[in-house]
Amino acid sequence: MQPIHLPAVGPRYWTALCLASIFGANTGDFFARNLGLGHVAGLPFLALALAIVIAAERFDRTEHQWYYWIAIIIVRTAATNFADFAAGDLKLPRIWVMTVLTIVLVVALWMAWKFAWRRLADKTGEAGSVLRADLGYWICMFIAGTLGTVIGDYCSHNLRLDDGGAAIVLSAVLAILFLVGRNGLLRWLPFYWLTVVAVRAAGTGVGDFVSGRHMLGLPLSTLVTGVLFVALSGDVAGNRSTETIGAGRLTG
Repeated sequence: MQPIHLPAVGPRYWTALCLASIFGANTGDFFARNLGLGHVAGLPFLALALAIVIAAERFDRTEHQWYYWIAIIIVRTAATNFADFAAGDLKLPRIWVMTVLTIVLVVALWMAWKFAWRRLADKTGEAGSVLRADLGYWICMFIAGTLGTVIGDYCSHNLRLDDGGAAIVLSAVLAILFLVGRNGLLRWLPFYWLTVVAVRAAGTGVGDFVSGRHMLGLPLSTLVTGVLFVALSGDVAGNRSTETIGAGRLTG
C-alpha cells in the first residue's frame, strides 16, 4: 500500500487494532453462523474482497487510511474462520495447530524480511516500517490472526477459563506487552508481531465473551463493535499527523 494510506503507529493505532480484532472475531462468527457460510465457503469471497481493496488502493491518491483498516477486518475475519475450521471442523488439537502456526509465522516473517522488506530498506536508505502492507505483510497478518484465534480458543476451552476468563487473562498479557514495549520495543519487528498475535488472542476472548448469549448476542455485538471500530479508526485517520508514520522499525 502507498504510504499515504498507512496509519501512524502509536497508541491510537494499537487501540484501533484491538477493536478491529474484537470486531473481526464477531464478523468471522457472523459470516459462518448467521449468514450460513460455514468456516470455508466464505473464504473465497473474503479473498476476493481483499483483492478488490488492494487493487483500488493502487489508484487512489487521496490521503486516508480506510484501505488499510478495511483490509485488516477482512483478513481478521478470514483468520477467525480458518482457525475455527482447523481446530473445530477438522478437530485438530489446538496445541499442535498453535505450534505449526508459530513456525509458519516465523518462516513467513523471515522470508518477507529477507526477500522484500530488507531490500526495500536498503534501497530507500532507511530501516523500514513494520507497516509495509504488501503481500508478505498481509500473509503474516493472516497467519498471526489465525494463531491468535486458536490461542484465544485454547485458553477458553482447553484451559477451561471460559470466554470471560480468557478475555481477562489474555487482555492482562496484552497490557504487559504494551507496558514493556511502550519505550520503543514495539518498534522492533519480532516484538511488533508478538504483540499483534496477543492482540488477536485477546480480541478472540473479548469478542466471544461480549457476543455470548448472556451478553449482547452475536448480531448486536457485531453491530456495536463495528460502530466502535469505525468511529475510532476514523479518529486515527483524523489524527495521523500527531503520531509518527511507521514508528515501528525493522532491524536485521
